[in-house]
Amino acid sequence: MTAVANDLKTGRELVDETLFGSITNLVVIHDGESKARAELIADQAIAFVATVATATVPMMPSDDVAKGYHAFILHTKAYAEFCDRHAGRFLHHNPAPAPVEGGRPLERVTATAHAMKAASFRVFDDLWMVDGTNAAQCDSDDGRDD
Repeated sequence: MTAVANDLKTGRELVDETLFGSITNLVVIHDGESKARAELIADQAIAFVATVATATVPMMPSDDVAKGYHAFILHTKAYAEFCDRHAGRFLHHNPAPAPVEGGRPLERVTATAHAMKAASFRVFDDLWMVDGTNAAQCDSDDGRDD
């Protein structure tokens, strides 16, 4: 069965509004993002963590999504509870896979965006860029416009 836009999950719906607002505010304050863009970043970060819990490919967020991921991790108790609920274990942050030079590998970020789409999460393609290349677009998106 093919997922359509209305059937897609969001990261935002996986947490309460207070936590979502706090993650968003940290992205605004620490990263200088607008509130609207910070909300999209927070949504993608939460969906990223939920997907990591069951992914069969190595996962790596884009630079934009990493902002939300880091803001989420700063909510240590809520983050730990979220990990326990969605993964059955704590999901540690591991910055080591990113090369010292060259940034994030496009292939890893692309695989992550595709894994999120396969998990039926709505993916905001413009937040999944690596060196100006969109890592979220793929032919298997069944024509979805997101």
